[in-house]
Amino acid sequence: MSAQPEDIWRLYPMHPSHLPQVMEIEQQAYTHPWTEGIFNDCLRVGYSAWVVTNTLGEVLAYALMSMAVGEAHVLNICVAPDQQRRGVAAFLLRHLLMVARAAGVTLVLLEVRRSNKAAQKLYENFGFAKIGERRGYYPAAEGREDAWVLSLELIGS
Repeated sequence: MSAQPEDIWRLYPMHPSHLPQVMEIEQQAYTHPWTEGIFNDCLRVGYSAWVVTNTLGEVLAYALMSMAVGEAHVLNICVAPDQQRRGVAAFLLRHLLMVARAAGVTLVLLEVRRSNKAAQKLYENFGFAKIGERRGYYPAAEGREDAWVLSLELIGS
C-alpha cells in the first residue's frame, strides 16, 4: 500500500523561520511576488498563516487568511510549482475553512485572477461563488489584470 500525499504532508503555523523558503516559492510562482515585509506584517498582526512541509521540513506550500467580525479573507494560497496539481492547495483550503469555522466566521471572501482557471476550479469545488469583479486588481506583465471576487457562506458555524 502506497502512502497518500496527506500522509507525508505536515501542516504548521507559519513562523518567521519559514520565510526564506516561502519567499523562494513566492518568487517562483508569481510574476509580481509579495515582499518579505508583507509576510512579516501578516505574521506580526496575527493573521492565520500556515505552511505545508514534507517529512524533511521543506516548505511545499503556504496560505494566509485574515479574520475579523465574522468574516474571513483568504489572502494567499501558493503551492511550489513542482508540487502543483497534487491536492496540496485543497488540503490548505480545507484547513483554512476549518480554522474560520472554529473562529465563528460565517462568510469567507477572496480574489482570484480571471486567468487562473485552476484556482477558480478549486474554489468552485469548495462551493465558492462569484459575487463581483475588481478591475485592474492584480499587476500583470501587460499592465493590470481583473480579479473575480468569490464568497462562501459557512453554514452552521
